[in-house]
Amino acid sequence: MKWYVIFEPQNLQLYATGIVTTLGLLFSSLGVGAVLALVFALALTGPWRWLRHLVGLYTYVVRGTPLLIQVYLIYYGLGQLEWIQARWDDVWPWTYFKQPFFCALLAFSLNTAGYTAEMLAGAIRETNAGELEAAQAFGMTRFQVMRRIVLPSAMRRALPAYSNEVVMMLQSTSLASAVPSMLDVTAAASRVYSDYYLPFEAYIAAAAIYLLASFCLIGVFRLAEKYFLAYLAPRRN
Repeated sequence: MKWYVIFEPQNLQLYATGIVTTLGLLFSSLGVGAVLALVFALALTGPWRWLRHLVGLYTYVVRGTPLLIQVYLIYYGLGQLEWIQARWDDVWPWTYFKQPFFCALLAFSLNTAGYTAEMLAGAIRETNAGELEAAQAFGMTRFQVMRRIVLPSAMRRALPAYSNEVVMMLQSTSLASAVPSMLDVTAAASRVYSDYYLPFEAYIAAAAIYLLASFCLIGVFRLAEKYFLAYLAPRRN
């Protein structure tokens, strides 16, 4: 096997660019998705029935369709509509739809928002009734109970499930290579493969990068869980 090809300067630069793109896409989509997920989770657990059904339909569609199809629908669907293309040179926000990174970011953000919203909504529903009664006894309003008691507790309890979602999103960023002009880690490996006809070296190098990134993310979340969920650990006598 010709591993020396991977370490040639131009190929190392290619993978480095792919790493920057992959991590940028991952953290940007997680940030946008987290904000949307919080709004959706509050809607799913709120008092308005029509809003619960509307957001529930959204999360059902997002979780019931492949992410790759969602990427295609946004880039090749929305991004290629004549109505949008006629406005994407000078009308905001349609100007962003001619940017491949934005289309990928929008697809990943909407996808992770759907999954995370259901995780957080489930954690909100499981809030101990005693905590709510104690907060109400102190005279807290519904907003104060949600902000001070329910959300902090729910976010801590949803942390283990969310760590899996983050790692899955990291792996899913490989689908961004389906968008033209997106040079992520997988696209970098595909380019090395097409230039040198070395599939094993190119894709094993990409797999090693994803594995290392996953290891780092899992380590960070293990530390976060140890800190934020310490109160759930068995007490030592």
